[in-house]
Amino acid sequence: QVQLVESGGGLVQAGGSLRLSCAASGSIFSINAMGWYRQAPGKQRELVADITSGGSTNYADSVKGRFTISRDNAKNTVYLQMNSLKPEDTAVYYCNCNARPVNYKFSTYWGQGTQVTVSS
Repeated sequence: QVQLVESGGGLVQAGGSLRLSCAASGSIFSINAMGWYRQAPGKQRELVADITSGGSTNYADSVKGRFTISRDNAKNTVYLQMNSLKPEDTAVYYCNCNARPVNYKFSTYWGQGTQVTVSS
């Protein structure tokens, strides 16, 4: 139906930057919101940022002013530009979307996750 493949994670020093990408593929009829979540060890998965098909964005308070979410609707791809990274940003980052495959209803899909590690 819909597959999400993330890329761009890695190890970076505090204050550095990373850019995550997530491409959706499959028999896609339409995609509504796309977003990024993260889960640190021992913690619950939390919303980092999301973006509607029209471009409206929403951010967690902890990343406002440092992270920017964007999307390319023609490529079914969502990006997360992360600047001024802090050690507390260390987590597995998951891509998420609400999509409708051809001949199916809207459902929520998740990527496999990409590790982001910020060293102090």
